[in-house]
Amino acid sequence: MCYNIIYMRRFKFKSVVQLANMKLSVKSAAIVLASSTLISALLGLFRDRLLNSYYLGTYPTGIDAYTAAFTIPDFMFFILTSGALAVSFIPVFNQRLATGNKKSAWELSSSLLNLFAILTLITSILIMIFADPLIRYIVSPGLDESGMVLAINMTRVIAMNPFLFSIATVLTSVQQAVGRFVFYAFAPAIYNIGIIIGITWFTGGINLFGVQLFEGGIMGVALGVILGAVMQLVVALIGLFGLGMDYEFKIYWRNQGFRSILKLLPARSLDQGIDYINGIVNTNLSSRMGAGAVRSFNQATSLHQMPINLIGVAISTAFFPKLTEQLGSGDKKEFYDTFRQALRTIVWISLPVAIITFFTRGYVVSFISNIGNNDSNWTIASILGTLVIAIFARSVFHIASRGFYAFQDTKTPFIVSIIAVGLTMLLSVWFYLLGWGVDGLGAAQSIGAIIEIIILLFILQKRTSGALFDRAFFKASLRMIFATIITGCVAFSMTKFIPLMATDNSLVITVPKFLLIATISAAAYLIASYFLDLKEAAPILKYVKKILFKNVK
Repeated sequence: MCYNIIYMRRFKFKSVVQLANMKLSVKSAAIVLASSTLISALLGLFRDRLLNSYYLGTYPTGIDAYTAAFTIPDFMFFILTSGALAVSFIPVFNQRLATGNKKSAWELSSSLLNLFAILTLITSILIMIFADPLIRYIVSPGLDESGMVLAINMTRVIAMNPFLFSIATVLTSVQQAVGRFVFYAFAPAIYNIGIIIGITWFTGGINLFGVQLFEGGIMGVALGVILGAVMQLVVALIGLFGLGMDYEFKIYWRNQGFRSILKLLPARSLDQGIDYINGIVNTNLSSRMGAGAVRSFNQATSLHQMPINLIGVAISTAFFPKLTEQLGSGDKKEFYDTFRQALRTIVWISLPVAIITFFTRGYVVSFISNIGNNDSNWTIASILGTLVIAIFARSVFHIASRGFYAFQDTKTPFIVSIIAVGLTMLLSVWFYLLGWGVDGLGAAQSIGAIIEIIILLFILQKRTSGALFDRAFFKASLRMIFATIITGCVAFSMTKFIPLMATDNSLVITVPKFLLIATISAAAYLIASYFLDLKEAAPILKYVKKILFKNVK
């Protein structure tokens, strides 16, 4: 009887995993990615709300130290593994599979997994050793001594993230390459759950059989970070079920695909590194602006990153395998059509999201902070207001950059990033010297992001001899801008009609207000898009009409 129950449970688990690992269409993949990103974002909001309620008002030095502790581990992960792997690995891996050379494809994946595991393990150990000078002289020299020591200790705990993240990233990239997005998509949400466990349980200390293993405090959150990274890795491993990956503990240096990726990686890795150096500069500057400034800027950038992940990252990630397949088969016309479709979709969604975010920024900030210190909330809201242009620009950036990656060109985006990020950092320092505070850092980000996408799209247009963007695309873009202006007017009017009060710190009050303003503003955009003959509105309107009138003959 017990055996039968265990067998049935194993069978159900196997069936669920097989169902989750089904290959998805572009539309289904985009829905899965957007849904998982939304879930992860909501968990992230809950995580930040817990952290801010515990520490932002009562222990700003501690929360600044916690925020600064991520800087170096995240930088090393991004420069060694993150986006560099995804955009370089997938085209080469897919090329091997398309030609039926599975042996070479699995040799490639094993080689990358082993190489990144070795590199990031060494990196994690080095971060632990050199955490003191890195934090004290580079990342956050403006922290007081107690905050400095805390940041150094937490950096040493979080230092294992690059190693754990890199293994998980290689495994989920394999799944993404073959069109399996479910476990790849939901892994970040699991990571947030680990941090939430750290906030709610580990901060009170860890007691095992009456033995106090850990005293607790904000260091418990750092332990939750590591727990989340381990849980994310476990999810990535489950996602390999049924894919037939032939792993070997060996690096095939002579594998042509592996050598090809090694040539592509440096430019993309440096591109990621340049972007993150900009983040280090911002942390350094904000640490000099008083207690809580590091956290406030971090929270504003996290809030502005959520719609970017929901729109730019999700849609471009879903389209990328198809773009590489079309170029691989030599069908450039189909590639142009698919790229325009992806770009138009991102622009059509990100424009109203950016303008609605600007007018509802106070409501949005209340989601992550329920503390009575309104000064902190208004500071975060003010920074978020300067970042709304970056919401649009960085959403577009993800598909623009993938246009180059589909051509296996990682150098051009890297060169453009050097120019844009270099300008952004110069503007950040200049605005800091002008005394603009953390708002100046946000303004610099938006200016740099806009310049970057303008250059990238201009080069893409030139490279395709003007075939990529036609007259219809530019006309549609102008109509989208006009619809966005209408939406902005509606959103502004709604915020005056439903104002945010200084005492509105409860989600029960702020969420309904935000949803009402956002819904009416979005409806205005949808209606404006319909009358301006934007085809992106048609499927949504058709779906809404079906729901509203399904019982009407």
